[in-house]
Amino acid sequence: MPPFRIVFMGTPDFAVPSLAALMAGPDHVVGVLTQPDRPSGRGMRLQPSPVKQYALGQGLPVYQPETLRHPDSLSLLQRLEPDWVVVTAYGLILPPAILSVPRQGCINVHASLLPRWRGAAPLQRAILAGDRETGVTIMMMEAGLDTGPILAMESTPLDDTMTYGRLHDQLAQQGADLLATTLMALKGQTIHPYSQPEDGVTMAQKLTREEEWIDWTQGASIIHRQIRALNPWPGARSIFQGQPVKMMAGRGVSEQSSGQPGEIVAISDLGCEVACGHGRVLITQVTPGGKKTMPAKDWINGRRITVGQQFGS
Repeated sequence: MPPFRIVFMGTPDFAVPSLAALMAGPDHVVGVLTQPDRPSGRGMRLQPSPVKQYALGQGLPVYQPETLRHPDSLSLLQRLEPDWVVVTAYGLILPPAILSVPRQGCINVHASLLPRWRGAAPLQRAILAGDRETGVTIMMMEAGLDTGPILAMESTPLDDTMTYGRLHDQLAQQGADLLATTLMALKGQTIHPYSQPEDGVTMAQKLTREEEWIDWTQGASIIHRQIRALNPWPGARSIFQGQPVKMMAGRGVSEQSSGQPGEIVAISDLGCEVACGHGRVLITQVTPGGKKTMPAKDWINGRRITVGQQFGS
């Protein structure tokens, strides 16, 4: 079978390994669609997406439509004549007219074991929920949100040290590798899509600003999961002496309660133990407002923090 003509759609860092896998394979990437440049950084200058930067470095044609619902976007895709459209974290909804253009169909690389965690934030939601495993799914796209038939799936365990940042990088590469093997299987007609089960559907809603704030009346295990799910971004926040502080690393040290929720009950070379509604959590790394991430012990020494002082909500 001749090489597939592939149009790739993706935007953030998570999507770059998928595009790199396509470039390393036997098929032809005939175009890349990514979101328009956005203001970023202290100067709020327009910045290209990670996918755009990689694609231009590979000499690929890049297109940045504001929406896929405009007739110009449909005409563009029709001119590229793709066999497949491959989508990884593009960030725009593909309307039915776009889904119908490629000869073979549209494939999505999704960072969960579907049908669990359909939607925008599957990595964070898996950690927040205390899931013991997650993974990647390669699926055919249809009009529903992450409802399409499954082509391939691969799981990975989640332990009590996994952070969003680590899981992001791990699944980005895992998804890219699975995408490559799936395309080879499609070419050899050794793989066939199957419908997602109706049971076990959960939605991975986008994180809200309110979810960044630590509620110290929650149990230590819940707060520890929140810290890991929001590391490195946006960070689990609290207030200390009127100033915001992000808790960037820690671990639950006890399920036995001592002290008032938010109270610092112990200080060591590792950091500070904070009382929760149930148990205590050891904070080992923080990002004080306006400063760089640092060991909690350095922050404690610099602020002359003592046992008995209190975090707010």
